[in-house]
Amino acid sequence: MNQTDLWTVGTIVGMALVTVLTRCFFFISSRDWTLPAWARRGLDYAPIAALAAVIVPEVVMTQGQLISSWQDARLFAAAAGVAWYYWRHGVLGTILAGMAVYLPLHLGLGW
Repeated sequence: MNQTDLWTVGTIVGMALVTVLTRCFFFISSRDWTLPAWARRGLDYAPIAALAAVIVPEVVMTQGQLISSWQDARLFAAAAGVAWYYWRHGVLGTILAGMAVYLPLHLGLGW
């Protein structure tokens, strides 16, 4: 085994140990763990923040650049989805409303 192979094996073993230790850390202790109130409050916003971080760039950017035209089906589909969600509060309806606007604009008009 040469130096590179030993380094690779050592790195993989080290990463596996760190992963196991961090995932099992709460099981190792014999006492109960509680999150502070500020952490619990922050976790309430984590899903929406992650969703916004993924979806917003997909809606307003094309190949790393902000879209330059209002003739983009994604804008109208996102607006329709938001409107549906605020009207009916249903996730499936939100997706269907957005796609009902997106597909005709994208396929029919080529936006």
